[in-house]
This record gives sequence, C-alpha cells and structure tokens, in this order.
Amino acid sequence: MSKQDGRNRIVSDTPVDDRSATVLHVDMDAFFASVELLDRPDLVGLPVIVGHDSDRSVVTAATYEARRYGINSAMPMAVAKRRCPAAVIVEPHFEKYSARSAQVMRIFDRFTPRVERLGIDEAFLDVAGALRLYGTPWQIGAEIRRTVFAETGLHCSVGAASTKFVAKLASSRAKPDGLLVVPHADTVAFLHPQPVSALWGVGGKTQETLERRGIHTVRDLATTPLPSLVSLLGPAGGQRLHDLAWGRDPRTVEAGVGEKSIGHEVTFGRDLTERDDVARELLRLAEKVAVRLRRAEVQARTVALKVRYTDFTTLTRSRTLAEPSDVAKRIHREAVELYDVLHRPGNRIRLIGVRGENLVPAAASNALWDDDAPWRETETTVDAVTARFGAGVLRPASLVRGSGGGPGPSTPRVPHARQD
Repeated sequence: MSKQDGRNRIVSDTPVDDRSATVLHVDMDAFFASVELLDRPDLVGLPVIVGHDSDRSVVTAATYEARRYGINSAMPMAVAKRRCPAAVIVEPHFEKYSARSAQVMRIFDRFTPRVERLGIDEAFLDVAGALRLYGTPWQIGAEIRRTVFAETGLHCSVGAASTKFVAKLASSRAKPDGLLVVPHADTVAFLHPQPVSALWGVGGKTQETLERRGIHTVRDLATTPLPSLVSLLGPAGGQRLHDLAWGRDPRTVEAGVGEKSIGHEVTFGRDLTERDDVARELLRLAEKVAVRLRRAEVQARTVALKVRYTDFTTLTRSRTLAEPSDVAKRIHREAVELYDVLHRPGNRIRLIGVRGENLVPAAASNALWDDDAPWRETETTVDAVTARFGAGVLRPASLVRGSGGGPGPSTPRVPHARQD
C-alpha cells in the first residue's frame, strides 16, 4: 500500500479524449484503514492507525491524515504513537479486508476479463476491448471509481497509460481518490520530471548510487549514456532502467490464475531469537516454495511472510514483485527484507511461513528484464540433479550442518505445506 500522503497529487479533472492509454492500474486508497472506517464513521477525517496497540507491534495501515505525520505501514507502533499522540488505533480485521477485496475485484471483472490482480488491494486492467462499450480510458476509469464507491463505500485511485509501469506510477500520483490519464504521446514528458526513485527497481541503495553521480530525476537517467549506466548498475540493471526512463515496457496485462498461492510454514520446537537463524529458515522455506512453483509451471507475483511470536501474536506482510518469479533466491531476499522490518532484538519467533501469491503461468511472463536468470539457471540445474539422485544431494551452503550455526538438526520443526 502507498505511503504517500496526497500532497503531490496530480489528476485529470476534465475528460481526456485519448484512446491510447488502455492499461489501467487501480489501487484502493488506504485500503485496510478505509475498510475499518466503514464500521467507524465517527473516525472519518481523523488520524487513524490500524494495528495492535502495543509498543512491540507495527503499523498495519494508516489513513492519509495519519500519513501526514510521517506514519506509514510497517513502522514500529511506538514510533507512530510518538509522531502522532492523538492518533486513534484500531485493531485489524483481515477477514473483512479479504471480503471487501473480493467484492472490488468482481467489479473490475465487469469491465474487462483482462484483470491482473496484484495482492489484495490493486490490479491492472486491459480495457482495449472495452472502449466500444464504455468509451475512453478516462470514462472507464471514472466509471470504475464511481461504481467501487457506490457499491462498497471505498475510494480508489486510477492511473491510465499505454504501459503497465506508467499506469502504476500514474495511479500513485493521483492518490488519494483520483484519476490520472497519461496518453502515449505524453509518456516521456510525464516521466522525465519524476524523481529517479519513481523507477521500478530503484531502491534506497540504488538511489544513493545514482544521486552520487548527479542522477536525481528520470530525465537525468534517460540522458545518461547507456554504457555509463551499465558500468554503474550492471548490464541488466542499466538496460532496464534506461528502457523504463524512455517509457519502454512491453509487458502485457495477464489475467493469470487468480488468488491461488503456494506456501510453506514451520513451527519450531524452541523459539528463535536471532535474526540469522530466522533468515536461514526463510531460505529453507523459500527453496521449498520455489521448487513447487517450478513444478507447477507458475510464478509468483507476490511474496508473503507470516511470523508468529511466542505470545501467539501473528503478523503477515507481503510485497508485490516488479516481475513474477519462481526463484528461491529472489523469494528469500524479499522475505528477509519483509522480516527485517518486523525484527526487534529479543523477539521470540514460534512460527514463520513463506508464500508465493498471485500466481501466473510461467509461460505468460513477458518480463522487461530478468535479473533472476543466473539464479534460475542454477536452481533448475539443482532440480534436474534432485530428480535423478534424490532430494538433499545439492543444498545451499547456509543450510548445511556446521556452515554457520543456526537451528540445524537440534531445533525440532513441524513443517506445514499450504496451497490455496
């Protein structure tokens, strides 16, 4: 969910007579918090935080009023309360979010069968086939927003463009409760003033690397010679960011296989407290999830983490990938980053789980880039060896006994496999 507070909002207030922006990205506004406010209308307009009211807990979601105090999801609750002592804290109800999500997705399905779900609160829609029936992309986006609010009481933001990347960026700039259309001819003009962090794949470290070279905006990156970018970011990273900076993104909207998932979780005989031990177990689980994904010939668009503490408090976090993956290394890296947000010294972990969600057929993945290619080649080689000689012949060094401590055989585990 977006951490934006709406201060840099850009919208298409008047109808846009353009038919090139047929890729829509629809994102629910502050979804979990907004669902809670349906049952608490007295809190509308107030800074509201969704999460457990404990200093050891983290923020699940926050209203835009709370975000203006610098509060966002995954922040320690203690920090959020210091930033806004007047905030109202409400307990999360995940069953309500799932029910509302299903209702919203059914609305999307009315407009087009080409709906690519991204987690619980956002989706891409290809509306090229709906233009004759519903009008321009602006009219379709406006009608989707109107219908969602009329039937659910929830607001959503819509970005319309000729590519997935630009549509997603447009929806984020339109938040909250807005619609922004970027015609194909205006793509570069829209992209180039954006901060370089707006590009998919530019995280904190990459942003620092680029800014040290004087690259602060998308225009700066677009006008940097490609060999310089390749030297700075590597062949795959340099090429992909150069392509995105010029609006090149050939990926199409893929309906996929809906909300099914493949996951594994494990309950420990003794609680884990060390971050490295947890990371090692996450790798073990990621390996299992990746193998099952490849066997099923599907890839996950979302990686989800589940953590249960010794007091049975259970937290789940998820992250949508720039590209779907069936590679353990990628799944593990994302799961560890999700865990690092939750980790606090002294936390005692009873159970962890890793899950790949929003699965799509592997053959349907038409990636703009594939950073996972070297890892995938290694892991498919391991798959072949395993098929011939049995499981356990080849394993990551960190999972071999004596390779750095960790739970190892001395920690009883109760594994659970899950496929929804």
